[in-house]
Amino acid sequence: MESTNKDIEPRKDSNKIYFLIVVILALLGTNAYLFFKDKKASERVVTLGDEKARLQTVMQTEIDKIEAELDNSNSSNVKLSSQLKEEQELARTKIASLRADLSKGKLTHGQLKKAEEELKQLRYFVTKYTADIEDLKKQNATLTVERNTLKTTVDSVSAKATEYEKQNQELSTKVKAAASIKTGNVSIIPIKIKNSGKETDVSRASATKKLRLNFNVVNNSIAEKGMHDVYIRVIDPSGNLIVSDNGGMFLADEDELQYTYKSAIEFANDGKDYSIDWTNPGSFSKGTYTVVLYADGYTMGRGSVSLK
Repeated sequence: MESTNKDIEPRKDSNKIYFLIVVILALLGTNAYLFFKDKKASERVVTLGDEKARLQTVMQTEIDKIEAELDNSNSSNVKLSSQLKEEQELARTKIASLRADLSKGKLTHGQLKKAEEELKQLRYFVTKYTADIEDLKKQNATLTVERNTLKTTVDSVSAKATEYEKQNQELSTKVKAAASIKTGNVSIIPIKIKNSGKETDVSRASATKKLRLNFNVVNNSIAEKGMHDVYIRVIDPSGNLIVSDNGGMFLADEDELQYTYKSAIEFANDGKDYSIDWTNPGSFSKGTYTVVLYADGYTMGRGSVSLK
């Protein structure tokens, strides 16, 4: 009986030893698990920190590029529409917002990812904006070419119109000149008026009271039929224009002239002879008197007479 009890006690001791070994192994395993878990967590923290730094650097560089692209697209003298101005302001507001977020340096990984998505949207937005600016530049260039072409055409048409107007004026002047009446010849007869009122031809200056101008008008089918004013300039032997109280100014041969006497004749293009008398308010002198007739703005004819 004593032998049996001695056998049971060693078995109890060995069970305790096995149990302690198992507990120790379990503790060692738990410690190992916790060690490796903490190590991985530490490595993950390091990895996340590196990723955040990398993302911040990349995003900051991308923002700089986008802002430079935005500035470059606005460097040309292009007049922006209200929509493009609004889009530019939105882009610059978003750039400022992203810069402010990145400058804090305390963004979580999720916030960085969100900022990265916003940056992608900003890139798309600015790319579209830049494309719109380029299209606007092309449209402006096309409009400039069209404007210059139109201006050239207008200048050409204007030059032709000016030339045509000049030609028309020249033609009108020629037609007007051709339509003016002209004298075939002018015969000047000195006239003496007797006390009885009878008129006789004379040749002496002292006896002459007036000059009678006899003339006809050459055939002219384009001259206007009807009354035509006739302006008469009488030049004395000294070369001076004789001016009477009835004298005035008129236009002829593109000059403004003063006349001695004014009369009128009725033209019918029938070869009729005309006669105009001019009475000298003063006295006649010895020498040659020249008489020039004007009608329709042009010289009509001339004649002269010498008095003794």
